[in-house]
Amino acid sequence: MSPFTGSASRTEEWRHLRLTLDAGVATVTLARPDKLNALTFGAYADLRDLLPELARDGSVRALVLGGEGRGFCSGGDVDDIIGATLAMDTGQLLDFNRMTGQTVRALRECPFPVVAAVHGVAAGAGAVLALAADFRVADPTARFAFLFTRVGLSGGDMGAAYLLPRVVGLGHATRLLMLGEPVRAAEAERIGLISQLTEDGQAGGAAQALARRLAEGPALAHAQTKALLTAELDMPLAAAVELDAATQALLMNSADYAEFHAAFTEKRPPKWQGR
Repeated sequence: MSPFTGSASRTEEWRHLRLTLDAGVATVTLARPDKLNALTFGAYADLRDLLPELARDGSVRALVLGGEGRGFCSGGDVDDIIGATLAMDTGQLLDFNRMTGQTVRALRECPFPVVAAVHGVAAGAGAVLALAADFRVADPTARFAFLFTRVGLSGGDMGAAYLLPRVVGLGHATRLLMLGEPVRAAEAERIGLISQLTEDGQAGGAAQALARRLAEGPALAHAQTKALLTAELDMPLAAAVELDAATQALLMNSADYAEFHAAFTEKRPPKWQGR
């Protein structure tokens, strides 16, 4: 994502989500607790637009994505989205589905780590948003369900058929996307869908602690690691090691690399600058 801005001004208010910024950590909260944070057209669009804007800002070094109330996100709103799509023509439906995919791409392509704090339900599009994060921190109430086939659609929605096999393997991904059965926290941890399982009610705090640890670390190294993890998923080994070599050569010219050596020599913690 380019740091260069055009004429558009920074968005001062996001109507479909809540954003807070604190010491390099952005916290994005889906805030429709009465609807289990079901997504609307506006919520998708806000997420799609927010992430590139935060990337251009340059001060964000980690992001926590969570949901208010009893759950993380129950997916697309049945009335506001599913009902509305029945009246759309093919062009409008393609525009909508491209937008949902752009939201996932924004999560994968933003140059800072994203930590999903999951409690309660993460279903449908909500499960894919959590899947697209770099880390999934969940408490025992968390349950993931990729429900797309349950409504008569392909399980490969929003990049799920691309991302899920790479996280849990093809066998588990086939079962989860084909059958749409819920996966509770213990099993999700066993198959690798959860990065960290916390005590009851502690997912939000643990996600914040992880995000702060990331924000205090070498931001440039984190950004390049995330970029390589995404880019190399589809590369042959020869191309991947060449990209690794080029990336390391660039980072060896960075201020953070020199700072590590200075700090090691002076027997003190490094002061990361993110450049």
